[in-house]
Amino acid sequence: MKKQLKALALMLATMAALTGCAGKIRYPSYYTLNIPPASDPPPEENVRSSIAVREFQSPVYLRQGSIVYRRTPEEVGFYEYHRWAADPRAQVTSAVVDHLRASNQFSTVSSYDGRSNADYIFSGRLEKFEEVDYDGEVKVEVAISAQITRVSSGTAVWSNTVSEAATVPQRNVPGVVSQMNKSIDIAMNKLLSTIPFLMANSK
Repeated sequence: MKKQLKALALMLATMAALTGCAGKIRYPSYYTLNIPPASDPPPEENVRSSIAVREFQSPVYLRQGSIVYRRTPEEVGFYEYHRWAADPRAQVTSAVVDHLRASNQFSTVSSYDGRSNADYIFSGRLEKFEEVDYDGEVKVEVAISAQITRVSSGTAVWSNTVSEAATVPQRNVPGVVSQMNKSIDIAMNKLLSTIPFLMANSK
């Protein structure tokens, strides 16, 4: 009888331990970009051209939802429990639309839906958007490319690629996300500042 009671006690203790372990479920942390809104400059006169912005593209590995890191130039890693709450490509697209509207360089700025009758189409690509952990420090690397096409002729009238790299002062994932946010904002402003104003006045 004592043996049976000991066996029962051991079984109950084992089940309690297993239940305790199963209860320790780790949930992902979610992050989002917080790109500052553009400030409006004085309105320009005789602005006649319109532009539509396509949703930004990116390499496939940046579309997985997880925050990306690299331990070597060749190795791509994904944080299992640190993910984007919203697609960075969509957020960058929205920020570009906002900045182009605020620039007053175009009569109208819209998101491209495949049926736009805009004079120009803005197409962008998020080339890099990742944490870099080699060379003895933790950094963030961002690269954006874009071009503007004149719809009437189908020719590219402007293109550029910019990159931004910065050391992460706070070596944890929230610190990485914070630096990503700053770097994407800097890179985007650098990119948009090179758009020639001449195209805004011609169709």
